[in-house]
Amino acid sequence: MESHRAVRALLAAWVEHGWLRRVDLAFADFLAREVPDAAPLLLLAAALASHQLGRGHACLDLAATLDDPSFALSMPPDDPRARDLDTPAMLPSKVLARVTLAQWCDALSDPALVASGAGDTPLVRVGARVYLRRYWQYEQNVRNGIAARLRQPVAMSDAAHARGLGAALDALFGRAAPDAPRARADWQKLACALAARSAFSIVTGGPGTGKTTTVVKLLALLQSMAISSGHGAAPSRALRIRLAAPTGKAAARLNESIAGAVGGLKLDAFEHADAIRAAIPVAVTTLHRLLGTRADSRRFRHNADAPLSLDVLVIDEASMIDLEMMAAVLDALPPHARLILLGDKDQLASVEAGAVLGELCRRAYDAHYTPPMRAWLETITGERIDDRLVDPDGTLLDQAVVMLRHSHRFKDSSGIGRLASAVNAGSALEFEKVWKHGYGDIAMLDCAHGDDSALRSLVVDGTFRSPHATELDFTAPRDGYRHYLDLMRERRPAYDPDLDAHDRQRAHDAWARDVLRAHGAFQLLCALRRGPWGVEGLNRRIETILEAEGLIDVTSEWYLGRPVLVTRNDYELGLMNGDIGMTLDLPDADGRSRLRVAFAAGDGTDAIKWVLPSRLQSVETVFALTVHKSQGSEFTHAALVLPDAPSPVITRELVYTGITRARAFLTLASAGGQRIVRHALQAQVLRASGLSEGFAFAPASEDR
Repeated sequence: MESHRAVRALLAAWVEHGWLRRVDLAFADFLAREVPDAAPLLLLAAALASHQLGRGHACLDLAATLDDPSFALSMPPDDPRARDLDTPAMLPSKVLARVTLAQWCDALSDPALVASGAGDTPLVRVGARVYLRRYWQYEQNVRNGIAARLRQPVAMSDAAHARGLGAALDALFGRAAPDAPRARADWQKLACALAARSAFSIVTGGPGTGKTTTVVKLLALLQSMAISSGHGAAPSRALRIRLAAPTGKAAARLNESIAGAVGGLKLDAFEHADAIRAAIPVAVTTLHRLLGTRADSRRFRHNADAPLSLDVLVIDEASMIDLEMMAAVLDALPPHARLILLGDKDQLASVEAGAVLGELCRRAYDAHYTPPMRAWLETITGERIDDRLVDPDGTLLDQAVVMLRHSHRFKDSSGIGRLASAVNAGSALEFEKVWKHGYGDIAMLDCAHGDDSALRSLVVDGTFRSPHATELDFTAPRDGYRHYLDLMRERRPAYDPDLDAHDRQRAHDAWARDVLRAHGAFQLLCALRRGPWGVEGLNRRIETILEAEGLIDVTSEWYLGRPVLVTRNDYELGLMNGDIGMTLDLPDADGRSRLRVAFAAGDGTDAIKWVLPSRLQSVETVFALTVHKSQGSEFTHAALVLPDAPSPVITRELVYTGITRARAFLTLASAGGQRIVRHALQAQVLRASGLSEGFAFAPASEDR
């Protein structure tokens, strides 16, 4: 790599083999034109830093790339295409074997293109990490925005507020007698106490650990403290609270669960119970709608100059938030506002660059609460915190993160919960033990033998019988796609010319809600997009299967019962990436049926939005859905399909996320047999970032 021509030829070869994107090569070409004497190794770093963004990394980690070139390139292990290169010397492993970290860092010492911080260069180098400037700035903004909230003084520390907080917590959760036998700590109560004293907090935990229940009680706690803070009998002003989620699907699910939790709150012990309950919102919106999208722009209407009008912002499914979105959220928050993040730190991170929640929760399992924080929490809550969770050197960020540790959904008799834990731990031995136990809510289907009859039975009726299946076959009926397609026909309102238009619309809206709900009872999940075991191949096969069963009639692109997924934000229609719609026949005023696509409104109500198919430009059939797109959703029965060959995207995080989409039943179908599962258990998502390191210098002070 002595010249620009040599490095360009190398990068072009990698592009042809799919290990690099054309836009990454174009970026290197641009820098070479702007600075003709730029070092070839700098151009290589620029192309790889650009490529990292497409793989979810915020930056290029030079040291990690030299240790393992596949970390920075879309190159599966033992890729047979490598044999087609003109010369083995062009293999990434061969090229990078000739480079040392010192040489690479030295090549990046070019003030025209690279800076170590603020400036206008296209690249920023921080130690062994190389950023595109925009993403370095996002990381700085997120770190600074969170740090500013962590340092805000909190009133809960003084004695008067502490007494009021403790009493409110006891009213919401109860309090164990001092001499009662020590039981498992109530982490929901501890989470509320911790979050009440910080302007920034994170509540993380696996499925069924009670994140939604916790946040509803936390909001009741915050509102009770605000409403009761005035003098006299009249309540003070309630806090302005907004609820949001990254996708429409996640927002709809949170809206449903929040509404139920608020209705079940026991507030009899509070003086202004009615005011408190009324002040807890149940409407949930998407982050894009909250911030106010602008057509054909990456910018939002709300920012530092036009902040959101709120006192508290709660964001669910925070694992799906990328670095750019988190920076936009923090930019739009008024300085006094609290930010509360909810999410599962072990789920897949966002498709876009940055694993924000995972980075911030990196130390959550061991807590690292300081001795003063432990003492305060135990005094306020009456709970006891294990010694192993205490660390005199805990940082300010550690004191704002709490992990819920007990699943209320998956009991000891649940195979889904046990399987998720085994995958999360990367334990092949534990994984095998779970299958051999014979749990009734999980089944494995070995598709390695190409038995399409098993797939047919699974997608139609939710059951399967195959000579290659394990003994854990489903024997009781489970819903497949027949369920929603039958319901769609059976419950379709008959056209009644005597009804006024409003009543007819209301009947069809109720029908659409029922069909959308029934469709969500079963979902086939995939790891990949392409190939026979990816979304594209499986959607075609499932269409063929359902048509052969007489359940759908695929006469054209749009047909009755076609479920679709929005793949790009459509601001004009008010549809967001991830929204799912159902193609139904809606009668006109004259009684003639025309196809319309029904979507949940996604605004916290149960309204239905009807859209002409011709207006939907970025949608795809969604009989099969990628695990990434399924985040924020739950299905009564989820079937996770793994392909017939290893892939860099098949990791324990992907399998864990797929497994935990199942609420009651799980089918794990592997076209590659057990070896694909073993590969997934050994592979883990490692995203290059410097976000968490920025908080290492901020120890928690003793007065907090």
